[in-house]
This record gives sequence, structure tokens and C-alpha cells, in this order.
Amino acid sequence: MVQKPAPDAARRSEKSRRAIYDAALALVTEVGYPKTTIEGIAARAGVGKQTIYRWWSSKADVLLEAFLDLGAQASEQAAEAAAGRGGEQSLEHGLPDTGDLAADLKYVLRATVDELLDPKFEAPYRALAAEGVADEKVSTEFVARLLEPGLQLYVRRLETAQEAGDIRPGIDLRIALELFVSPLAQRWLQRTGPISHEYTDALVDYALHGLAPR
Repeated sequence: MVQKPAPDAARRSEKSRRAIYDAALALVTEVGYPKTTIEGIAARAGVGKQTIYRWWSSKADVLLEAFLDLGAQASEQAAEAAAGRGGEQSLEHGLPDTGDLAADLKYVLRATVDELLDPKFEAPYRALAAEGVADEKVSTEFVARLLEPGLQLYVRRLETAQEAGDIRPGIDLRIALELFVSPLAQRWLQRTGPISHEYTDALVDYALHGLAPR
């Protein structure tokens, strides 16, 4: 009698984890963050509630990790697509550095607009941002794991521009990046106006060249 191989526990765990990610993202899109529950995620994923609590302590933790995973998948797909187009730079390890700071920033912010307008990103991103306003722990995790790594990419690109003489010495680069990142975030979160490639191009121009007559 041929003995069946033992079940692969690691593969089973990864399958369950993936199902939980998908369930959390789907539920928050369909019913919103307040109505999304651990019980609902477990039922949607086809796992026991204790399976979720073994890995995460709250639905916010589940959703944050699911969203980070979604972003990682998108980065991998973008890198593959870039390779297929002849090697356009992926944003995974840094912002583009073509020597043209304005063009590089516009490229990245246009990609950000596309992501923010993508329904599969928009609902979970808004849910996490909104929960972060009310829950300091969620906010801390949201900033540390999601926002800060992206902001550091901007800082490094601005440092390179500063070294090249494209930005004057002594500029606080964290404040500098907020001139184009923060208005986009505010307009998107509060829906004070439409976001588009044209809008972010204008943000870069205003930030780099100022408002005074030239």
C-alpha cells in the first residue's frame, strides 16, 4: 500500500493566510470598516476564528497586513510589467533618478493617483486612514509600516537632488516632500476635489518653483 505524503502544514497555513487577506479586503470594500468583523472575515475565508487570533490581535491588524500584501503584489506586477517594457524602473527600491527631479516626482505621483483611484486599494486604504484617526495604535502601525517607508523614498530622492545642486542647501526635506504629498492625501481623503495626473503635475511645479512671479 502506497503511503500518502503528510500534509504540508506551511502550504496549508499560507493558503489560509491568503484567504484571510482576500476576505478582509473584500469585506471592508463591500460593507465598510465598522461592519467588518473577525467573525465575518473568518466565515468568508473558510477558517476558524481562532486561526485569525493566532496570527493577529484585531481586525485592524488583519486589514493592515492584507493591505501591505496587496501593495507588495502590485509592486511585483509593476516590476514585471516594467521589465516587459524594456526595464522602466520599479519603485520598489527607490524613486526614479533620471537627473530630472520634476519629471521623476511627476512620474511617481501619477502612479500614486492611479493607485488611489483603483477600487481594490481605495476602500481598505480609506478604512485604515479613518481608523487611524480614532485609534492611536492603528495610526502608529499605519504610519510605521505603510506611510513611512514610502516617505523615506522621497527623502532619499530629494537628498540626491540636493547633492546635485537642484535643491538649495539647508532645506528640511521632510517639509519639502509634504508640499506635494500632503495636498494629494488631503484632497483624496477629504474629497475636496478631484485628483488626476494634471493635479499632481501642478503640485510638483508649485512646490519646486514657488508661487512668486518669475
